[in-house]
Amino acid sequence: MAGASPTPELISPRSPRVGAARRLGKRNFRGKERLFLAEGPQAVREAGAQPETLVELFVTVEAAERYADIVGAARSGGARVHLASDEVIADISTTVTPQGLVGVCRFVDTPFAEILKARPRLVAVLAHVRDPGNAGTVLRCADAAGAEAVVLTDASVDLYNPKAVRASVGSLFHLPVAVGVPVAEAVAGLKGAGVRVLAADGAGDRDLDDELDHGTMGGPTAWVFGNEAWGLPEETRALTDAVVRVPIHGRAESLNLATAAAVCLYASARAQRAPEGCRTVSGT
Repeated sequence: MAGASPTPELISPRSPRVGAARRLGKRNFRGKERLFLAEGPQAVREAGAQPETLVELFVTVEAAERYADIVGAARSGGARVHLASDEVIADISTTVTPQGLVGVCRFVDTPFAEILKARPRLVAVLAHVRDPGNAGTVLRCADAAGAEAVVLTDASVDLYNPKAVRASVGSLFHLPVAVGVPVAEAVAGLKGAGVRVLAADGAGDRDLDDELDHGTMGGPTAWVFGNEAWGLPEETRALTDAVVRVPIHGRAESLNLATAAAVCLYASARAQRAPEGCRTVSGT
């Protein structure tokens, strides 16, 4: 029909670019290429806001129209943009219901030495955390609480696991994250930078409420969070300045990792912003 818009040219499912993106679902390929996938509008938007991070974008015609600002920003930032069919997006994506955008991003982790040099006041350390969804959620909690850094030890899950990236909901691109740091090195380095290191453990001998009441939470603090099933080993707890438990006031058996992390990080954030470290108001 005269005047009709031409059909957009879609990237071929057999394109080498599609195959290269698909392989990034596997850790060994991510490590070799130092690239990972960011899926969905929020993650792609945040990746595109970081200079030289988003290098390639696969997007359906429908998503390109719906998220024209994201696609435009990707192009302006120098990313290669490929229009793709739903089938190609599904082939690249690691989700059950893709949202029409899959970005290929450069690794964004920060050397641990740079984090220490910045003298952070609030840090989350993930030691032995194996579930990628939990890792991404804790990263998101740390970002929301205003933490300056996150550290994943060498015994923890891959930061760039697609599930971890999704669970961070873009927070991966907001704050420095160090990876592959031995837990003893992480604790020693943070202590050397003047940070008090606390282990979060349900069997801790100190109570988070008491720490807040006594005004000991106002200084630079790093929280060490352990494995989802068995917590922190004794040798890791022994490295820290104190082992602190989140009080259970009701009848719940325990808190899951991400919930406990949110409570601890927000307690520190509140104390650091309050006069005299958030002491309880009492009679004089």
